[in-house]
Amino acid sequence: MAGLLEGVILMDPTGVILSANPAALRMHGVAAVADLGGTADDYATRFQLRYRDHRRLPRREYPLVRLLAGESFPDLIVEVMPVGADESYWVHQVRDIVMDEDGGEPDCLGLVISDVSERFDAEDRFEAMFHANPAPALIIRIADRRYVLVNQGFLDLSGYTREQIIGKTLFDLDFLAEVDRKAFVRECIADGKPVPQLEAELPLAGGDKTLVLLAGQPIEVANENCLLFTFADLEPRRRAEQALRSSERHFSSVFEMAPVAMVVTEGDDNRIVRVNEAFQALTGYSAKAIDGCVADDLQLWNDASQRKGLEKEIRDQGGFRGHDVRLLRKDGESADCLASAERISVDGAPCVLWLYQDISLRRRGELELVEAIEAVMKDANWLSRSIMDKLATLRNPRPAGAIETPTADLSKREREVLELICQDMDDVAMAERLCLSRNTVRNHVARLYAKIGVNRRSAAVVWARERGVGG
Repeated sequence: MAGLLEGVILMDPTGVILSANPAALRMHGVAAVADLGGTADDYATRFQLRYRDHRRLPRREYPLVRLLAGESFPDLIVEVMPVGADESYWVHQVRDIVMDEDGGEPDCLGLVISDVSERFDAEDRFEAMFHANPAPALIIRIADRRYVLVNQGFLDLSGYTREQIIGKTLFDLDFLAEVDRKAFVRECIADGKPVPQLEAELPLAGGDKTLVLLAGQPIEVANENCLLFTFADLEPRRRAEQALRSSERHFSSVFEMAPVAMVVTEGDDNRIVRVNEAFQALTGYSAKAIDGCVADDLQLWNDASQRKGLEKEIRDQGGFRGHDVRLLRKDGESADCLASAERISVDGAPCVLWLYQDISLRRRGELELVEAIEAVMKDANWLSRSIMDKLATLRNPRPAGAIETPTADLSKREREVLELICQDMDDVAMAERLCLSRNTVRNHVARLYAKIGVNRRSAAVVWARERGVGG
């Protein structure tokens, strides 16, 4: 007994502990046989035993007491600790042995103990990590295809409870029913071989299914061969892909139907890969003739240096908005446009979307209006003050809240005279208002005209309105 690695406690048929080897004493944390107690009942007052599920053993189920009752218990697992301790100190695997020399009543009863604390500590650590792992996982025992462990991640993914899964078999609850290469997976499970990553439709508790990526790895749990299956939820990816395809279909529809000319380019040289009907109508080029070309191939831009500058702005800032550009049509005519561009992704590839709003008609109308205003204002003597104000505003519009500051270096008196001119006062009225003679007023008016470069009252009023004076 002294040389055995296993612990041995010997007891006579009356329940008196006769002896224990050093291994048995170490496994109880004592130095002498007397520290174990004199009898089986005495042992029960000194040591507390629990099952692996942490339920306390009643005294009648202690191994030494069961020995006295004539029971046999091969490979019983118990947790052992001194009475009063909060947690177990050792995990013992115990079995009974009966010694009888003459074939009659037993001469001696023996308890053989193996310390399996380290093994169960490792299993406890594994189980703790298994349950703490957020990745969905479950463990199948190979011998009977039963689920022996499932973590919270899998319960959250599947919607099942732990009680609905543990103890069930693949026949009762087949989570692998819709896996790719199903026959191959069944063969791997039967042989305890690794299962490579495969996609599957995982059945959920509510009756729906979700797309997952699963893989299986052989492991040993409680000395039993098992397979650990881990799952990755691919349903968000599938929904994102479906949303992307739907978005790209919508983009394609909007792109083709948009009344604004649009172009999609790719690569560092912004090679054209797609144009809409509005762009073909604007430039006169067909989609087939444009496909694969760059702007220089078509001499599309009137100012190539401006295009290169805008391409640099796209590289640096991701896009630009509302730049005045001029495109050259296939027939040689030009088109004034407002151009905008933005980096986008089409079918997963980085591209640039260009928009060209044709403003040629508007630009021509603006030029014609300015020319008309200039022609009218060459002689505005016959216009009323309100019309002159509106013409001045059209010619030089001022934003709301602009500060009224004249650009000429007018004196205070000249500023007063200019404001009175804007109020349609003649020389007599201004003389009365300013308490000056008519000749003095005329002199101020003459100096004012010379400073602002006009020779008529109407022109002075327009000049003042353009600069926010007399409004």
